[in-house]
Amino acid sequence: MSDTFALPDPPDLETALDPDAYEDATVMGEEYRRDELESFLVEGAWERAFDRWAQDTSMDEETFEIATDLALFAEFDFFWDSFADRVGYHAPGLPEDWREREIHPAIDSWETVSTINATLTEFGQEVCDVLEAEYIDWESDYEPPDDLPEF
Repeated sequence: MSDTFALPDPPDLETALDPDAYEDATVMGEEYRRDELESFLVEGAWERAFDRWAQDTSMDEETFEIATDLALFAEFDFFWDSFADRVGYHAPGLPEDWREREIHPAIDSWETVSTINATLTEFGQEVCDVLEAEYIDWESDYEPPDDLPEF
């Protein structure tokens, strides 16, 4: 585990949430396998991804504290995209009107907001990479038709 950052708890994945509701995701399929993904996160995928991310992240301790104060790690969502045969994710982030909303007293610049948003996106991808490489062995339900042309 990282010596710099305390491991946040993995998120509780909402099984009823439709990933297409996110502006940054288009998912085909209806079985998102969140229960299984959440089990993998608890079994160690979350910690493994966090350790890898923490080694290379540009987030400093102060910025990490802001992200944890705002419980941003709890807002991650992960889901199976059976059409693309991959884990999809939605990373939380700070809104563009952060200054007007006074979200956190330590946020005083776009640099801080951008760092939080970018590094959380990087973390989400790291979690997906760990899940796919070390935990998921599902076969896609997609069967191509027999009459596809050969190239």
